[in-house]
Amino acid sequence: MNEYTYPILFGVVIGTIARSMMLKTDYRQYPTYLHGRVIHLALGFIAAALGAVAVPAIMEKEFTAVTFLTIAASQFREVRNMERNTLTEMDGYELVPRGNTYIEGIAVAFESRNYLVIFTSLVTTLSYLVWNVYAAIAVTIVCYLVIKKFMSGSTLKELVDIEYQELHFEGAGLYVDNIYIMNIGLPERQEEIKKYGMGFILKPKNFDVRSTIANLGQRQAILHDVSIAMGVFRDSGTPALVPLIKRDLDDGRIGVFILPQNPDVDKAKRVIGAVPVLENAIRMPSESKASQKGSE
Repeated sequence: MNEYTYPILFGVVIGTIARSMMLKTDYRQYPTYLHGRVIHLALGFIAAALGAVAVPAIMEKEFTAVTFLTIAASQFREVRNMERNTLTEMDGYELVPRGNTYIEGIAVAFESRNYLVIFTSLVTTLSYLVWNVYAAIAVTIVCYLVIKKFMSGSTLKELVDIEYQELHFEGAGLYVDNIYIMNIGLPERQEEIKKYGMGFILKPKNFDVRSTIANLGQRQAILHDVSIAMGVFRDSGTPALVPLIKRDLDDGRIGVFILPQNPDVDKAKRVIGAVPVLENAIRMPSESKASQKGSE
């Protein structure tokens, strides 16, 4: 063994542990258990090894070895493509699909977390070599806090106020508060919706949020997460029993119509509030130069 053995092992172990911390199979059951997790843990190990080996390579002036990092970047982009293709194929068999915006967000997260693993193993190995193992442990704690910050994105409860509203019909029109959802002509379907349906109004807390929750991908993410967490009263070939979200064009509120198998109002509010805000859906019109000049 040489002077680099223990620092490299330390970096690889910490990096792999970091990837396992970021790998969470939750109520959405993705990545699948066990084989999906094995794939991502193996990729995390490879990313950790690349980050740990890069530091000794630079110290030994083996700069060609660092080119492996560029190869790794191209491989991890393939991970993003793999996740996108897999989830898109699976989405066609969901009763309430995720939608392309949600899928793209998940794919980006899988790619970016491998880069976080490389960063973690690189800085922990560097601190071990420059100082000692105790300094490396301190840096590991800092990296853990950074990882926790990057993992915890915004959720919908930070952007909107969620209110329960009784569903009602005006003729054949289904409404949540004053927001029109869809037309239901069959009396039997109307009775099913009255029995199993629930309605919620999401009020944006500021002007920017209006554009974010108006995004069709963000709306589909709400419907998918609620349907996964609470079940959905529908089957294929029943278009009248499809959960929907429609928008009030005057004030930007959205009306959420769902058909949960477990009609618990408080739980539904918690689930809607916990829906992640998709990066691709975030809009900030108030930050534009035109808006700022107008305010001046």
